[in-house]
Amino acid sequence: MLQSLLSLNGFQVVSSNMGNFLRGTVLTLEITALSVAFGMILGLIAALLKMSRYKLVALPGIVYIDFFRGTPLFVQILLFYFGVLPLVFDANSFQAAVIVCSLNSGAYIAEIVRAGIQAVERGQMEAARSLGMTNAQAMWHVILPQAYKIVIPPMVNEFIALLKDTSLVAVIGAEELTHQGRILYSVTYEAAWIWGTVALIYLLLTRLLSMLGDYLERRLATE
Repeated sequence: MLQSLLSLNGFQVVSSNMGNFLRGTVLTLEITALSVAFGMILGLIAALLKMSRYKLVALPGIVYIDFFRGTPLFVQILLFYFGVLPLVFDANSFQAAVIVCSLNSGAYIAEIVRAGIQAVERGQMEAARSLGMTNAQAMWHVILPQAYKIVIPPMVNEFIALLKDTSLVAVIGAEELTHQGRILYSVTYEAAWIWGTVALIYLLLTRLLSMLGDYLERRLATE
């Protein structure tokens, strides 16, 4: 193991293939960013559906959240890429990765949003209704802005988890960071250097996200 770490050849392999690592990192960030954006939309819709007093309205939200929270992301990727998406359109690996990661993230975000909404004092809704707002107006203008501040820390944790989980889409050939590492390892067998570099890049990305989350939390605390 020590000999592998000290291998000059391993260092040369990593340094000469930094372009591949960079391309994989960019694709990882693209998948994460798009999945977060779509996941937030899906999560908000699912949370509002699940909180409905009408069972038929709440049922789709409940089924969606339970399925994607109750099954492994790896299985979801295989199910959608090989089973569901071919019935709809011919999705490439990048499109499939974004769709599945968005659906998975949306289910977790839905529970975060729901918890944030329920953490807002009930009197806030009653006060808004007394001012003549409809339930929808009160939710949009009064409840959600307050819930937004509450959900920032768990939302950042979900984004970090999603960033790391994108490594699973390598199984369908999406050329993100882990896939680039796997290709390079299959040619060079420099495991310690290649996977150590991949791990370090993931660590740097997650630390940057954590720092961004801390900044947003401090910023909102002063408002």
